[in-house]
Amino acid sequence: MRANILIFTRKLALLASILIGLGTATALAQDAAPASTRTVRVAIEGAYPPFNFIDANNELQGFEVELLKSLCDVMKVTCELVQHEWDGIIKGLLNRDYDAIMSSLEITERRQKRIAFSDPYYRIPAVFIGSKETAPGPVTPVAMAGKKIGTIERTDHETYLKTFYKDSEIVLFAKAEEANLDLLVGRIDAVFADELLLSKFLKSREGACCHILGDAPAEPAYKRESYGIGLRKEDESLRQQFNRAIAQVKADGTYDRIRAEYFSFDVK
Repeated sequence: MRANILIFTRKLALLASILIGLGTATALAQDAAPASTRTVRVAIEGAYPPFNFIDANNELQGFEVELLKSLCDVMKVTCELVQHEWDGIIKGLLNRDYDAIMSSLEITERRQKRIAFSDPYYRIPAVFIGSKETAPGPVTPVAMAGKKIGTIERTDHETYLKTFYKDSEIVLFAKAEEANLDLLVGRIDAVFADELLLSKFLKSREGACCHILGDAPAEPAYKRESYGIGLRKEDESLRQQFNRAIAQVKADGTYDRIRAEYFSFDVK
């Protein structure tokens, strides 16, 4: 009887050691599991070319789509693109329909009260354009004194000009096309707006009249619109992952390679 009890006790000890070993192996396997097993769902509108759009094959394409793929590679995660209309895109994030938004979401104080943002992954510079009869040169408030400068009303560009270019005549327009037309026919001397918008005009047939006079001067500095990845405030770890990935693709040249496919100017 005593021998049987001893044998049974040894079997229990052996079974326990096997179970402990299996538990340890499982934990180690989980710890060693690659981050690529995680899926991050990212919302993109798909209606704002060249940043994001739907191609002929009904697939999401654009600068942000290509950049996102590179960020996900760096982060070693699987990213699932979720097409979502612009209206309600932040609400969808807060409702956990997806984990992030990468759809030209400008970083504003109002939005920062609701969600968190990654570091900016693009900024659009502002420039002055004018007739080719005017040579490129300084576009400081002193240099532009007495000039008629057109810009779009109710924008940061209007605020900037009215704050610093007090000796210029600021002419407001509802649309950039209207400002460009007045420049074309000589009713104003320059247009000040973001370079992306004005570069489209300069590439057009009508835009052959004009060229870039200069970037917004360093002093007084123009605060460029910044765009980041939108995330829930509690997802700080994911935000830091995106920040590290953004920094890496900018440092290793990946960002510039992708940017050059869509823009002729720097957007960092």
